[in-house]
Amino acid sequence: MNMQELNELDLSNIGDWPAAIKLILIVILCGLVITAWYFLDTEDQYLELQRVENTEQELRQDFEVKQAKAANLEAYRAQLAEMKESFGAMLRQLPNRTQVADLLVDVSQTGLAAGLEFELFQPQPEVPKDFYAELPIKIRVIGTYHEFGEFVSGLAALPRIVTVHDVSMKPRSKDSGQLVMEATARTYRYLDEAGG
Repeated sequence: MNMQELNELDLSNIGDWPAAIKLILIVILCGLVITAWYFLDTEDQYLELQRVENTEQELRQDFEVKQAKAANLEAYRAQLAEMKESFGAMLRQLPNRTQVADLLVDVSQTGLAAGLEFELFQPQPEVPKDFYAELPIKIRVIGTYHEFGEFVSGLAALPRIVTVHDVSMKPRSKDSGQLVMEATARTYRYLDEAGG
């Protein structure tokens, strides 16, 4: 088959064309149909498949995180109950409004029991915080280093929370062997729902 035979092909009578030319034409038409089918229908399906696979991965990761949480749900509930119990125990260590005066007496008695001499015991105004109030007490005591240690240890042993801040010590006089300690003892009071 040569070029002249190709030029003589009649487009209105394709049935008379040689078999080889018909086969080539069928292959070309099939290729065009497949290409058109891909771009008009299949390409969108591939893109949709890719999007759905990405969504599946995100959902799978989300599921794994939630499954891990669900598997530990009982442990979380037990931990929450323990935290609530611990929080309640800590709140019981904070004095209420009626117990503050007794606590001030306890702080004073602890210092006297340790052998300290009080020069200043001055409760300061209450400082409100989130759910509690700080009750600072400025103190200046005279005693020995070991008596100070016994006093601080006694404060730590009180049934209510008392902390010591801004501690400074200096000798009372050159040869007396005694020291003057200035500090701020802080206790804390729980602010109930009524605001006080």
